[in-house]
Amino acid sequence: MALRMIVTVKQVPDTQNLKGEAMTPEGTVNRGALPAIVNPEDLIALEEALRIKETVDGSIIVLSMGPPSATEALKECFYRGADDLVLLSDKVFAGADTLATSFTLKSAIEKLGDYDLILCGRQAIDGDTAQVGPQLAEKLKINQLTRVTEVLEVTDN
Repeated sequence: MALRMIVTVKQVPDTQNLKGEAMTPEGTVNRGALPAIVNPEDLIALEEALRIKETVDGSIIVLSMGPPSATEALKECFYRGADDLVLLSDKVFAGADTLATSFTLKSAIEKLGDYDLILCGRQAIDGDTAQVGPQLAEKLKINQLTRVTEVLEVTDN
Protein backbone atom coordinates (compact mmCIF):
# COMPACT_ATOMS: atom_id res chain seq x y z
CA MET A 1 0.00 0.00 0.00
CA ALA A 2 1.51 3.34 -1.04
CA LEU A 3 -0.07 6.25 0.80
CA ARG A 4 -0.02 9.69 -0.73
CA MET A 5 -0.13 12.15 2.16
CA ILE A 6 -0.49 15.92 2.09
CA VAL A 7 0.58 18.00 5.08
CA THR A 8 -0.40 21.65 5.23
CA VAL A 9 2.03 24.03 6.93
CA LYS A 10 2.18 27.73 7.61
CA GLN A 11 5.16 29.99 8.16
CA VAL A 12 4.49 32.10 11.25
CA PRO A 13 6.38 34.69 13.28
CA ASP A 14 8.29 33.20 16.20
CA THR A 15 6.33 34.56 19.14
CA GLN A 16 8.40 32.77 21.80
CA ASN A 17 10.26 35.89 22.96
CA LEU A 18 8.04 38.90 22.32
CA LYS A 19 9.59 42.24 23.20
CA GLY A 20 10.24 45.71 21.89
CA GLU A 21 9.02 46.15 18.34
CA ALA A 22 7.22 42.80 18.21
CA MET A 23 3.87 44.61 18.24
CA THR A 24 2.70 47.43 15.98
CA PRO A 25 1.07 50.56 17.43
CA GLU A 26 -2.27 49.08 16.28
CA GLY A 27 -1.70 46.04 18.51
CA THR A 28 -0.97 43.48 15.80
CA VAL A 29 2.13 41.34 15.42
CA ASN A 30 4.97 43.12 13.65
CA ARG A 31 5.97 40.24 11.39
CA GLY A 32 9.01 42.12 10.12
CA ALA A 33 10.50 42.33 13.63
CA LEU A 34 10.27 38.61 14.37
CA PRO A 35 12.02 35.65 12.78
CA ALA A 36 9.80 33.31 10.78
CA ILE A 37 9.41 29.64 11.70
CA VAL A 38 7.28 26.67 10.67
CA ASN A 39 4.15 26.69 12.78
CA PRO A 40 4.94 24.25 15.63
CA GLU A 41 1.51 22.60 15.42
CA ASP A 42 2.11 21.89 11.72
CA LEU A 43 5.44 20.25 12.52
CA ILE A 44 3.52 17.82 14.74
CA ALA A 45 1.36 16.89 11.71
CA LEU A 46 4.49 16.48 9.58
CA GLU A 47 6.14 14.27 12.20
CA GLU A 48 3.04 12.06 12.30
CA ALA A 49 3.13 11.77 8.50
CA LEU A 50 6.80 10.80 8.70
CA ARG A 51 5.99 8.10 11.28
CA ILE A 52 3.27 6.75 8.99
CA LYS A 53 5.69 6.82 6.06
CA GLU A 54 8.15 4.69 8.07
CA THR A 55 5.41 2.09 8.61
CA VAL A 56 3.92 1.90 5.12
CA ASP A 57 5.17 2.76 1.67
CA GLY A 58 4.20 6.34 1.01
CA SER A 59 5.08 9.89 0.08
CA ILE A 60 4.55 13.26 1.70
CA ILE A 61 3.68 16.48 -0.10
CA VAL A 62 3.98 19.59 2.04
CA LEU A 63 1.62 22.36 0.95
CA SER A 64 1.88 25.96 2.12
CA MET A 65 0.35 29.29 1.23
CA GLY A 66 2.42 32.38 1.89
CA PRO A 67 4.99 34.87 0.65
CA PRO A 68 8.09 33.74 -1.26
CA SER A 69 10.02 33.74 2.02
CA ALA A 70 7.91 30.73 3.08
CA THR A 71 10.31 28.64 0.99
CA GLU A 72 12.47 28.59 4.12
CA ALA A 73 9.69 26.83 6.03
CA LEU A 74 9.30 24.36 3.18
CA LYS A 75 13.03 23.66 3.16
CA GLU A 76 12.84 22.72 6.83
CA CYS A 77 10.05 20.27 6.01
CA PHE A 78 12.16 18.80 3.21
CA TYR A 79 15.14 18.41 5.55
CA ARG A 80 12.86 16.54 7.97
CA GLY A 81 11.82 14.07 5.26
CA ALA A 82 9.04 15.47 3.06
CA ASP A 83 9.18 14.25 -0.53
CA ASP A 84 7.60 17.14 -2.43
CA LEU A 85 6.96 20.79 -1.61
CA VAL A 86 4.31 23.14 -2.96
CA LEU A 87 4.16 26.87 -2.20
CA LEU A 88 1.14 28.92 -3.21
CA SER A 89 2.37 32.48 -3.35
CA ASP A 90 0.65 35.56 -4.72
CA LYS A 91 0.13 39.07 -3.40
CA VAL A 92 -3.63 38.54 -3.62
CA PHE A 93 -3.31 35.98 -0.78
CA ALA A 94 -1.97 38.60 1.65
CA GLY A 95 -4.23 39.00 4.66
CA ALA A 96 -6.39 36.01 3.68
CA ASP A 97 -8.83 34.87 6.35
CA THR A 98 -9.51 31.22 7.14
CA LEU A 99 -12.21 30.89 4.48
CA ALA A 100 -9.96 32.23 1.73
CA THR A 101 -7.03 30.14 2.94
CA SER A 102 -9.03 26.91 3.09
CA PHE A 103 -10.50 27.59 -0.37
CA THR A 104 -7.04 28.21 -1.85
CA LEU A 105 -5.61 25.07 -0.24
CA LYS A 106 -8.63 23.04 -1.43
CA SER A 107 -8.09 24.25 -5.00
CA ALA A 108 -4.41 23.32 -4.86
CA ILE A 109 -5.16 19.86 -3.45
CA GLU A 110 -7.64 19.23 -6.26
CA LYS A 111 -4.93 20.16 -8.78
CA LEU A 112 -2.43 17.86 -7.05
CA GLY A 113 -4.75 14.93 -7.71
CA ASP A 114 -5.27 11.77 -5.73
CA TYR A 115 -4.34 11.62 -2.07
CA ASP A 116 -5.05 9.23 0.75
CA LEU A 117 -4.59 11.38 3.82
CA ILE A 118 -4.35 15.08 4.64
CA LEU A 119 -2.78 16.12 7.92
CA CYS A 120 -3.06 19.62 9.35
CA GLY A 121 -1.75 21.09 12.56
CA ARG A 122 -4.31 21.93 15.23
CA GLN A 123 -3.96 25.69 14.78
CA ALA A 124 -1.48 28.39 13.81
CA ILE A 125 0.20 30.22 16.67
CA ASP A 126 -0.30 33.57 14.96
CA GLY A 127 -4.09 33.27 14.66
CA ASP A 128 -5.17 30.52 17.04
CA THR A 129 -8.47 29.99 15.21
CA ALA A 130 -8.13 26.25 14.52
CA GLN A 131 -10.47 26.67 11.54
CA VAL A 132 -8.45 26.02 8.39
CA GLY A 133 -8.20 22.23 8.75
CA PRO A 134 -11.92 21.68 9.40
CA GLN A 135 -12.88 24.17 6.68
CA LEU A 136 -10.54 22.42 4.25
CA ALA A 137 -12.17 19.04 4.98
CA GLU A 138 -15.62 20.55 4.53
CA LYS A 139 -14.68 22.12 1.19
CA LEU A 140 -13.15 18.84 -0.03
CA LYS A 141 -16.22 16.96 1.22
CA ILE A 142 -14.07 14.48 3.15
CA ASN A 143 -14.30 13.10 6.66
CA GLN A 144 -12.26 14.77 9.34
CA LEU A 145 -10.87 13.92 12.73
CA THR A 146 -9.85 16.76 14.99
CA ARG A 147 -7.65 16.73 18.07
CA VAL A 148 -5.97 13.44 17.13
CA THR A 149 -3.20 12.71 19.62
CA GLU A 150 -1.76 9.52 18.13
CA VAL A 151 -2.14 7.30 15.08
CA LEU A 152 -1.77 3.70 16.21
CA GLU A 153 -2.01 1.84 12.91
CA VAL A 154 -2.55 2.51 9.21
CA THR A 155 -4.07 -0.20 7.02
CA ASP A 156 -5.42 -0.32 3.50
CA ASN A 157 -8.99 -1.08 4.61
